[in-house]
Amino acid sequence: MDHRSVGKLLAPLKRGLQMVVARALVTAVGQGRAQRVQVALLAGEVKDGVEHAEPYGFTAHPHAGATALVVFVGGDRSHGIAAVVSDPRYRPADLAPGEVCVYTDEGDEIRIKRGGELVIKAATKLRVETPFLEVTGEVRDRCDTGGRTMAEMRQTYDGHTHGGVQPGSASTATPNQGM
Repeated sequence: MDHRSVGKLLAPLKRGLQMVVARALVTAVGQGRAQRVQVALLAGEVKDGVEHAEPYGFTAHPHAGATALVVFVGGDRSHGIAAVVSDPRYRPADLAPGEVCVYTDEGDEIRIKRGGELVIKAATKLRVETPFLEVTGEVRDRCDTGGRTMAEMRQTYDGHTHGGVQPGSASTATPNQGM
């Protein structure tokens, strides 16, 4: 069997595989629990209502222009599933091998770095909604400009005295309650 004969024999298989997986551009995103996207495939083929399958516990609302890997189960082009949606326009490009990052198009990120460091970068505010927050180690403010830990602030407060106070019946030399 020559090369041309093998090509003819494999052509239907090749066409079938091309019907199963396609690269696409996201053109619109719907709202709701089961996110649906509109995608533009090759040759101007547009598919509406393509299910955006996301891993449990993670979700995103991609921008138009994101790329998607769309799978058509059994080659049936009437039912597509966007198995992966990515957007290299916003992906941080400076991750070290093994690092993980959740990010937005605005540059905010949660980065799990090598060596056990977690970095949260938020442009305006970090809000934690919980009725109780525990920290097993120290908390330091203004860490890049020589800030103090809460333990250092507590030590300063607990050890401070009041100068120029007239003596009275109660001691005002040091606080009567610790911080």
